[in-house]
Amino acid sequence: MTRFGMLIDTNRCISCYACRTACQSLNNLGQREAFVTYEQREAGSYPHARVETVPLQCMHCDDAPCVRVCPTGASRINENGIVSVDHGRCIGCKYCMAACPYQVRVQNEETGVVDKCRFCTASALDGATISSCVEVCPTKARIFGDLDDPESELSKAIVASNAVPLAGDLTKAKVFYAR
Repeated sequence: MTRFGMLIDTNRCISCYACRTACQSLNNLGQREAFVTYEQREAGSYPHARVETVPLQCMHCDDAPCVRVCPTGASRINENGIVSVDHGRCIGCKYCMAACPYQVRVQNEETGVVDKCRFCTASALDGATISSCVEVCPTKARIFGDLDDPESELSKAIVASNAVPLAGDLTKAKVFYAR
């Protein structure tokens, strides 16, 4: 079984928002809804300081706090390790939003359902090996693949760049950052 994960290289990200735009288009999201958000951070020190753009999205944690608090079981982890939301079971209570340490869940204003990055689950489970946000990135700042395959491009890139989860060991995240 494939265990999907992602690497985001903040050194390559140019803040073009192509990943966010592709995600919103694929998932039919409104302008206020976004599964990909951005944080600006200062990196380095004078005189070599720079502004770093850090794309944020669901980290698809193996130990997802959002799944633990969901009273209806709408939030769950599937067999590929992807944290998903069953829209038919979600009651919009926002417990998952409060529990997410990354604050990357959004509530649909029309339906009240809470949603999040899906790792483009539909295409991934259909045999594709790339997410839309990865595919459109002009600088190749994102890599998507199988975390359990040591020969995958993703696994090799994580090792080569010393990539780590954004918040260290806060959760067992499957999105890694090279900085």
